[in-house]
Amino acid sequence: MLADLEVSVKQVERRVREIGEERCEERDAVSQAYQELPLTERKSVPAGVAVPGVAVVEMDGGRLQIRDEAEPAAEATEAREKKRRGRFWREDKVGLLASMASVTSADDPCPSIPATFVDAERIPRLAQEFQAKSKSALKGAVADTGLSPGDSGASEAEPATVPNPASPPKYEPPELVTRSVVATKEKVEVFGELLASAAWERGFFGAKRRAFLGDGSNANWGVWERHFSSFTPIVDFIHVLTYVYGAAMAGGSFAEGWLRYRDWIGRVWSGRVSEVIGLLETRQRELGLSEKSDGGSHPRRVVAESLVYLRNQSGRMKYAEYRQAGLPITTAHVESTIKRMNYRVKGSEKFWSECGAESILQLRADVLSETEPLEGFWQRRAARMTGERRQNPDR
Repeated sequence: MLADLEVSVKQVERRVREIGEERCEERDAVSQAYQELPLTERKSVPAGVAVPGVAVVEMDGGRLQIRDEAEPAAEATEAREKKRRGRFWREDKVGLLASMASVTSADDPCPSIPATFVDAERIPRLAQEFQAKSKSALKGAVADTGLSPGDSGASEAEPATVPNPASPPKYEPPELVTRSVVATKEKVEVFGELLASAAWERGFFGAKRRAFLGDGSNANWGVWERHFSSFTPIVDFIHVLTYVYGAAMAGGSFAEGWLRYRDWIGRVWSGRVSEVIGLLETRQRELGLSEKSDGGSHPRRVVAESLVYLRNQSGRMKYAEYRQAGLPITTAHVESTIKRMNYRVKGSEKFWSECGAESILQLRADVLSETEPLEGFWQRRAARMTGERRQNPDR
């Protein structure tokens, strides 16, 4: 009951879908207009837009369930079976556009790895939490690489500095100023265009310091290459950490593996990734090459996959340089945004139609955006109202 008027659930559903469709249409029109601009204008700053001190783009994927609304009742049993097997789950893509503030440094402001990343209680839990997602990302990251084990000759380098627990270094990431969110269930090519047009609207291409962050998925770096190649590419440090931890622990006791992990992750933190690759190659020779019969958790398999991951991503793991430049090194903000997105769209009993899913993703992204895109939308909508009822041929 609102203002003594009864509003049914169905009325709310219809209005949300209608407004969501309008926002999607408006969003797509803006993206199309951006794609039609000359290249020089697409990489410039729109008139009247303030350029952020640090422009950061992060992307990742979430999940939601979609089912055809017209599914016959006779197929209900089959539909439940499909649901049980996860057939309704689809991926949605989420992008975070963050203006940030930070200072640059002549030297690495945090040369030794913080104690939180060498915590023997926290790290095993963190690695386990990220394991499923990291394995999914690995499929795209190592496919068709043609890489084979080799010796980089870097394994004789000095061990990394381990922080003194009594005075652990403190890492200060860039400060988040304003965030906006882009979300869709469309293909990654469409998502990339939407993300680029949104970044252009906020003046991101004019920022002196720009960064693009993601995990190891090829889809992420395809978007970077096509639309954000002038941004510094950074692979999420936490995802890298899980691969390093897994490889260090493979084929030995926890005590032995933990010593390896502390050394290796310290080197990664300081940007000495080539040394870790060399140490992994030495470890692979000790265990032997991975065989087809090896299961996913076999030490040889774990080390081989971690080695390929670090080789492929090494150019995006210059963490000491990123800290000097005042750039972020994790995708924590987009991960948090996806959790907030999921509060509304994801659940074992939540199902969306194809059209309804796109509408709710767009509206949820609008609500989570601190740039308040709905404020302008309501004004534009009121200005174009004619008094005629909007018709939808699907109803």
